Amino acid sequence: MPVRSNTSRRDFLKTSAVAGAATVAGGVFSQLAADESNSPNEKLNIACIGTANRAAADVAGVKGENITVLCDIDSVYLDRAKTQFPDARTYADGREMLEAEEKKIDAVVVATADHTHAPFSIRAIRKGLHVYCEKPLTHTVEESRLVAEAAAKHNVATQLGTQIHANDNYRRVVEIIQAGAIGDVTEVHVWVGKGWGGGERPIGGETPPSTLSWDLWLGPAPERPFVAGRYHPAQWRRWWDFGQGTLGDMACHYMDLPFWALKLRHPTHCEAEGPEVHPETCPLGLTVRYKFPERDGLPPVDLTWYDGNMIPKAIHEKRVPGSGVMFVGNEGMLFANYGSYKYFPNDPAAKLAIPEKTIPASIGHHAEWIKACKDGSPTTCNFDYSGALTEAVLLGNVAYRTGEALEWDAKALKATNCAAADKYVRKEYREGWEVA
Repeated sequence: MPVRSNTSRRDFLKTSAVAGAATVAGGVFSQLAADESNSPNEKLNIACIGTANRAAADVAGVKGENITVLCDIDSVYLDRAKTQFPDARTYADGREMLEAEEKKIDAVVVATADHTHAPFSIRAIRKGLHVYCEKPLTHTVEESRLVAEAAAKHNVATQLGTQIHANDNYRRVVEIIQAGAIGDVTEVHVWVGKGWGGGERPIGGETPPSTLSWDLWLGPAPERPFVAGRYHPAQWRRWWDFGQGTLGDMACHYMDLPFWALKLRHPTHCEAEGPEVHPETCPLGLTVRYKFPERDGLPPVDLTWYDGNMIPKAIHEKRVPGSGVMFVGNEGMLFANYGSYKYFPNDPAAKLAIPEKTIPASIGHHAEWIKACKDGSPTTCNFDYSGALTEAVLLGNVAYRTGEALEWDAKALKATNCAAADKYVRKEYREGWEVA
């Protein structure tokens, strides 16, 4: 197949995607389009925004394609990535990169701090570019809705960086739960034994290193002085302006399993408890309680999240690991984590009925997205699914910060009983970083 000009190439990939989606919708899955697009001439041209730490794993996940653009606010990281892809063009500002490169690239990987996920993702989507974004999808509930709606409108292939979703263990647990092996599940407990939070805002500041574009790192967040070791590169998750604490870091991984298995989407009620709310930093321990309504003939579900020092003694007494999910059915309980599951039957003599495998093994989380970019096949963590997941996750911090039990109208993105929630559902942006 001859090399095409970029315009023809983009048209070809879009046509292939539409055709592939139609084939899937018709109930017959064809591998032909993906096999053909494995030709070196049909590799995707990908821009990577973020190149180090977690981003380095995402770059590695797509390096079989053409990494033509690298973008990072830290030139130390950028230079290091450049040694792997010497022909890649480089930028510090992701917005500038998207303007300059939109006609030369097919897809974008966003692996930056949480507060810049939405500004980069939505700009790429609106340019018709496919997007892979690290979790959580966005920094606010409203951003998740806007990004998901934009992805649907522009018909691009999307995937959230919840890589555990591609593992076989999650697939087996979903099959077990959906087969009714533990009966009707009306209660789920999810916990993570870590805590991103605590601390006070530093007084004063210092000159950033010459290798760091500090203003670009701040992005949409209010200006503040640089302080070495307090924000970039590893501590930003604890600050409300940049992250969402342990809930934002880990819940998209662990709550993903009950969302998938129980077909959850939007809660109707959310409340949270933890230490006194700090205006700058996230809590070191948090409990969040969600209520999900009936859906697809399934009963309502109460889901409780615990992190840090809020994991209850009753969980530890089950002799289960420090992080995981416990499904509670009327015939027993099922514990699961990333790599294993364990049955706790109501009747000690009962055996877990293992259903036949119905969910195909994943070709790989990044590979799913690459294939979707080429032939329109579905991704398992597209922004419609993962946008709703992220909305629910981040709503927990909204409830915590308001100190109220929220009655949630998902369609309106509004807590009907708490006007104070609005300022945490959405946020203000520095000029040039808006998403609406």
